[in-house]
Amino acid sequence: MSKTALITGITGQDGSYLAEFLMSKGYRVHGMMRRSSTFTTGRIDHLYEGFGAHATGLKLHYGDLGDATGLRRILGEVMPDEVYNLGAQSHVRISFDQPEYTADVVGMGTLRLLEAIRDHMQATGVPIRYYQAGSSEMYGKVVETPQRETTPFHPRSPYACAKVFAYWQTVNYREAYGLFAVNGILFNHESPRRTENFVTRKITRTAARIKLGLQKELSLGNLDAKRDWGFAGDYVQAMWMMLQQPEPGDYVIATGETHSVKEFLEMVFARLKLDWKKYVEIDKRLFRPSEVDLLLGDSSKARKVLGWKPKVSFPQLVDMMVTADLELAEREKRAEG
Repeated sequence: MSKTALITGITGQDGSYLAEFLMSKGYRVHGMMRRSSTFTTGRIDHLYEGFGAHATGLKLHYGDLGDATGLRRILGEVMPDEVYNLGAQSHVRISFDQPEYTADVVGMGTLRLLEAIRDHMQATGVPIRYYQAGSSEMYGKVVETPQRETTPFHPRSPYACAKVFAYWQTVNYREAYGLFAVNGILFNHESPRRTENFVTRKITRTAARIKLGLQKELSLGNLDAKRDWGFAGDYVQAMWMMLQQPEPGDYVIATGETHSVKEFLEMVFARLKLDWKKYVEIDKRLFRPSEVDLLLGDSSKARKVLGWKPKVSFPQLVDMMVTADLELAEREKRAEG
């Protein structure tokens, strides 16, 4: 019998890669997506045909982490073996502008989903394994480097605070109710599917447009911030591995390398044979009120227990994103005639 998985945040970067991976494993995959006046399924259009009862491939359901009744209804319809909670307002800078909304969706949304799963399991007697998407942003003002599972959290944004709340709720449901619930503390993971308002994709997308004369400048904030960047396609496999273990636990997923935004910027523009200093302007409005200066993950536990390790290197990730965005810019230029 093949397993059934439910993914919240199915239309995002991670949701699309995870859906592809699980379907390649023979899973029946269901995704929850918010109702929107615009189409948001671009990353997953190749995985399904049709919508509703007669759809083939990936099955989609309208739902929201702010709607507990809707979550219970979806769980009853899907009857999942595994639930992956990837849904969030995930942009750190924007969380300062929308702190209450971010806290509700990221923090309380997780609690609603956990409680819905607990009720569902009590009513049906069918166990569910639960994955919670944590974030390296939870470490914030770091007290040790590299950061590992035992490193204390010191969140420095509304998003990070909400993720810490979600982390501890997941631990609490595991300890209080025996739920097979795990936290994946994923460090920054990027891809050509990354939304364009995240700094890595903003850089590759804009640099490609500058190369082809479609744009003249790139506005950025703090170039000195350092991050541990990996490939999203590698990281979703770790999510699945966590739920296949005999016992639940929490895992840091990271490459163990750190690079500054400036390093990423330099590598992208060098790949396109451009001098970034001629095109980049620093916009103070893009700085965070409280910055996270350095994130570097120690994924020793995941490598030992799960047998996971990243496959795509930092230079390979940069090249992958630049190549994809150059192709996108070329199509854009042809369309303009």
